[in-house]
Amino acid sequence: MEDFIKALKDRLQQPLPGIKAQALMSPQLEQDVRFKIKPRPDARQGSVLLLLYPRQNTIWLPLMQRPQYEGHHSGQVSLPGGKGEPDDPDRIYTALRETEEEMGIPRQGVQILGTLSELYIPPSNFVVLPVVGYMPAAPEFKPDPAEVEQVLELSLQDLLEENFIRFTDSPPGSLYRIRTPYYPVNERVVWGATAMILSEFVSMVNEMEARHLLYRH
Repeated sequence: MEDFIKALKDRLQQPLPGIKAQALMSPQLEQDVRFKIKPRPDARQGSVLLLLYPRQNTIWLPLMQRPQYEGHHSGQVSLPGGKGEPDDPDRIYTALRETEEEMGIPRQGVQILGTLSELYIPPSNFVVLPVVGYMPAAPEFKPDPAEVEQVLELSLQDLLEENFIRFTDSPPGSLYRIRTPYYPVNERVVWGATAMILSEFVSMVNEMEARHLLYRH
């Protein structure tokens, strides 16, 4: 486990898979234009935390089912995170602060390994920075019911399965019928920006595995 985390931290300092990996989980009709869209001048800065921790001889990460609300991502599954605040010193701090507020995970216990590629989300006009962190023991979740309907845990072993990806024509929260790849997690549909972030992470870990850097039980 420690060997994998060290290798992952080293890999995150190198060039990332980026758009090529993100596009694998983009809704198919958007793939030709999705990454040609530039952030608007008033785009907001945000961060999410991809938090790794050990349990049952493998590595896990938490996702969150958002409650229903008036907004673009109502009821969707996401990584913990949100928009930056004026007092945040940087976007890594934003990811840690938001995760603590939403899931009750103390920021002091998270070791930062690095960051993935930024992703612009046109519907909500956010530029999101995915931050990768690690805890040596599984966290005790204390979700804020106003922000989190349910915490969903996903094992890295499942995420790396070759046949884990599914397809739907009706992704939750979308206004359109569009053929969309997704990850099935606890009978939820994980699609859109969250799936695209996870896709880049998967691509990077698979590359490490091919180089015999990934330790898996």
